[in-house]
Amino acid sequence: MISMRTTASTSISCSDEVFVSTDVETDGPIPGLYSMLSFASAAYLADKTLLGTFSANLEPLPGASTHPKTMQWWKSRPEAWKAARENPEKPEEAMKRYLQWLKALPGKPVFVAYPAAFDFMFVYWYLIRFTGESPFSHSALDIKTYAMAMLKKPYYESVKAKMPRRWLKEWPHTHRALDDAIEQGALFCNMLAENCGQVPSSRK
Repeated sequence: MISMRTTASTSISCSDEVFVSTDVETDGPIPGLYSMLSFASAAYLADKTLLGTFSANLEPLPGASTHPKTMQWWKSRPEAWKAARENPEKPEEAMKRYLQWLKALPGKPVFVAYPAAFDFMFVYWYLIRFTGESPFSHSALDIKTYAMAMLKKPYYESVKAKMPRRWLKEWPHTHRALDDAIEQGALFCNMLAENCGQVPSSRK
């Protein structure tokens, strides 16, 4: 599913890049051996203007397996599993549409995730495998690392439970890719605004 809207914006001065908050749901720990079942991106300007979203459910990779621990995790989240399996499409079709969506954004896309290492690994692998390119290049911005720098705390203490409530605003984390991409993008924009000396916007 793709949605896009453009909004007049007065982006805060610390960045005019487009922050593409992304969440993936998978059936195992690494791409190739296992599959990305669902993914979504929410494209934000630095002032928390939501430019648009992209989401897709994917068919499993041919010949791929499922990981027992991951599938056990899914058993405790049946509603999220059901959402990730509705109307799956071929990965090559979804990734080509995603590439077009990224290229249509009004600025250079910056991949943002929590944790970036996991989500970027799958999205980058799928982009290269099915489109041959990545508008993100080889880079991703990790929200937890950004929090570590802002809070001046050790990495493993820079978790959401120890982040200021003004950053989080009590958005739900549903393990549905689009919900989580929007939630984490708003979190990042609140952090970005504060780091740039601005008051976080109440805009969701």
